[in-house]
Amino acid sequence: MINKSLNENDKKQIRLMGFDLDSVTVQLKQLLKGTPFLKLNRPAIIDDGIKTFLKIEIENFIDIYNKKAINRKIVKFVPASGAATRMFKVLIYFHKHYPEIKKEELKTKVKSGDKNSRLMLDFIEGVGKFAFYEDLRDALKKDGFNIEELLDKEFYKQILDYILTDRGLNLVNLPKGLIKFHRHCGKSQTAFEEHLAEACMYVKDYKKKVLLHFTVSPEHIEKFQFMADTICPVYEKSYDVQIDIVFSIQKRSTDTIAVDLQHIPYKKKDGTILFRPGGHGALINNLNSLNGDIIFIKNIDNVGSDKTKEQTVMWEKILCGKLIMVQEKIFYFLKILTENKMDTGFLRDAEAFAQNELSIKRSDYYNLSNEQKRDFLITLFNRPLRVCGMVKNSGAPGGGPFWVEDKNGIISIQIVENAQIDFDSVEQQDIAHQATHFNPVDIVCGVRDFYGNPFDLNSFVDTDAVFISQKSIKGKTLHVLELPGLWNGAMAYWNSIFVEVPLITFNPVKTVTDLLSKNHL
Repeated sequence: MINKSLNENDKKQIRLMGFDLDSVTVQLKQLLKGTPFLKLNRPAIIDDGIKTFLKIEIENFIDIYNKKAINRKIVKFVPASGAATRMFKVLIYFHKHYPEIKKEELKTKVKSGDKNSRLMLDFIEGVGKFAFYEDLRDALKKDGFNIEELLDKEFYKQILDYILTDRGLNLVNLPKGLIKFHRHCGKSQTAFEEHLAEACMYVKDYKKKVLLHFTVSPEHIEKFQFMADTICPVYEKSYDVQIDIVFSIQKRSTDTIAVDLQHIPYKKKDGTILFRPGGHGALINNLNSLNGDIIFIKNIDNVGSDKTKEQTVMWEKILCGKLIMVQEKIFYFLKILTENKMDTGFLRDAEAFAQNELSIKRSDYYNLSNEQKRDFLITLFNRPLRVCGMVKNSGAPGGGPFWVEDKNGIISIQIVENAQIDFDSVEQQDIAHQATHFNPVDIVCGVRDFYGNPFDLNSFVDTDAVFISQKSIKGKTLHVLELPGLWNGAMAYWNSIFVEVPLITFNPVKTVTDLLSKNHL
């Protein structure tokens, strides 16, 4: 079927479009095979895969950060490509399908358990609290409307019109990073500005240089650059730093092919084959291009108001201090192992470190000779390192921490998405439901080896860990392929440490009404 799905014209077109034919052939095989499942061994929980720290340990990690991080090249990496469309999904629905929106009708539906009506009602009742409220008021005023009168008369449809469309703010077509999230001292701040402010507090070296890297969509890069040029001088003066921001886009070469239900490549109206963005896993290439020693990763929408910054910054320093301490220990082990100066006692110490600190166990380890153990440990330790914050599960969608067993009998901790779990298996379903924590995408990465050379991050990707989902385009159902997720399959062969962090450090904005929560006001 693979060979039949691409004719000679298709192959020629794929080459002309700049895609590698062999890679596309692999994608077609993966689409045919379906999303592969991981084998969950058990959930990662406190003291079994997820670490907690005593006060004295926290103080030690902050001290390590303060003394050593300043001499390293630190970069904050923020995936910021996403448009805000999903954030306004409920508002778009009511704007499109309801000729009139009435409060009493919403309240009635809320009582019956309608979640969309609950969100719409929350939006109406809290509209004056949003950081973009003044812009909305001014846009309406420009056309002769008074927002207070519109609210009193329940002309909510018109208000939505000025929020969602180009008649007013057109927020639906902005990236999340450029939407005003918070107010501070009478000034509204976008998510982009909030990440910038955070970075000035923990991403700076001894030269007071702050490095940030944002991945953005091509159509938004000029808007981001304009904002950076406008606000950076303000933050540089306020925090006494020098800010260097780089923007990159997801590489076109990482787009993936889409097929119909007969596994035939879907062609657009002009006859060209449809390739779609390969998901956030494609950003491993952007991450790989950074010339840094330590990289902080956070999503663009995970940023709280000023009241959360003290705790957030403190925990970023803790995670970074932990990473530096573990990395130094790994380098020590690698030095002895590569010089072949170890004895049986040293091997036992290295093995205990792998199990207790890196949470990796190999079932046949004790059947190996000392030389085989040495080779295994060198391979194991000589990998990128990440320390990942984990929060108690609050029902948010996304990946969670689990112990996973691979085909070679190696058990390790991984961040696993629901799509990677076989929910048809009662055993796997039971393990999944025992999960206690959630991955908020709060990750600190060590990306250099013990010689000081940068790792090639593409060498540590589980290329089979793809996601396959269904999309509808112009009424036609398609199967689309996403590359291994950035913090899932793209980091499957990294060394990982999971640490419980307080919930106050996790403040995602998935819907506009999330901005009404206490940590955003």
